[in-house]
Amino acid sequence: MFIDHAIIDVAAGGGGNGCVSFRREKYVPRGGPDGGDGGHGGDVVVAATGRLSTLIDLHYRRIYKAERGGHGQGKSKRGKNGEDVVIPVPPGSVIRDINDGTILGELLEAGDRCVVARGGRGGFGNERYKSPRNRAPRKATEGKPGETRTLEITLKLIADVGLVGEPNAGKSTLLSVVSAAHPEVADYPFTTKTPVLGIVRTGEFETLVMVDIPGLIEGAHVGKGMGKEFLRHIERCRVVLYLVDVSLPDPLKSYHTLRNELLKYDPVLLEKPSILVLTKCDLLEGGTGSVDRDLLKIHSRVFPISAVTGEGLEPLLLELGRTIQ
Repeated sequence: MFIDHAIIDVAAGGGGNGCVSFRREKYVPRGGPDGGDGGHGGDVVVAATGRLSTLIDLHYRRIYKAERGGHGQGKSKRGKNGEDVVIPVPPGSVIRDINDGTILGELLEAGDRCVVARGGRGGFGNERYKSPRNRAPRKATEGKPGETRTLEITLKLIADVGLVGEPNAGKSTLLSVVSAAHPEVADYPFTTKTPVLGIVRTGEFETLVMVDIPGLIEGAHVGKGMGKEFLRHIERCRVVLYLVDVSLPDPLKSYHTLRNELLKYDPVLLEKPSILVLTKCDLLEGGTGSVDRDLLKIHSRVFPISAVTGEGLEPLLLELGRTIQ
């Protein structure tokens, strides 16, 4: 199951209390205060790891608590610091405090870490308060409580190329042909229900990561169909590939629908490098050579292809490789 959104509660550990104690040994009169400080509470840390590709673990476990710091003891013994809690997430995760909307961090690469809740500081023991005027202090402080937060963690897949198209535009077929990925391919809308990643070879030593985004329909930016859930994944893509089915009654309208949905979701998406791919040209009588000339002019870079016959794929992949470089 692919999960790209999760809400969790985190609580850092509280600090341990300081200790009131006096040194009591035979033949050592007036031993003085020796109460140690309390240990600091553990932090809650979110860390990116390449071993994960989904937030499914956070879907089943919603509460994370770090260990409390140990209390101070006599003989100037300091309490043990609480253990940190590390929450693993996939690269591309964005962490937001759900209460005030603050973005706490974006973990883009494996190894990136973000402290989302800091542990409380340990209290002071009475040894801290001794002075020439106060040789027997009976004062110690309690540890500070740790931070608590409710977090929203959102996964935005990191890919070089994002496939954007209406349902049944041929996105899954294209990805299955140019990579080793196995997205579901069928003759009904919304076959792809989750993003699918594939590695595409564009040269002898050159590859790129391509992601198949579930089909977009008009109104996707406001929640129609499945678009709003997955439009966020296009934000991380370096190149947008618009796929338009040439067998539709009005391919031009399909193209403008896709552009309009990206515009309404986030205008920045239209500034990304993009290529228009005219799919299913094998359904035309003359293949790619019989594509309407007006369609070839609606975008700066247009490639008619047939993923079924392989026609037009090589020039498209070469162009993708050049664009990514």
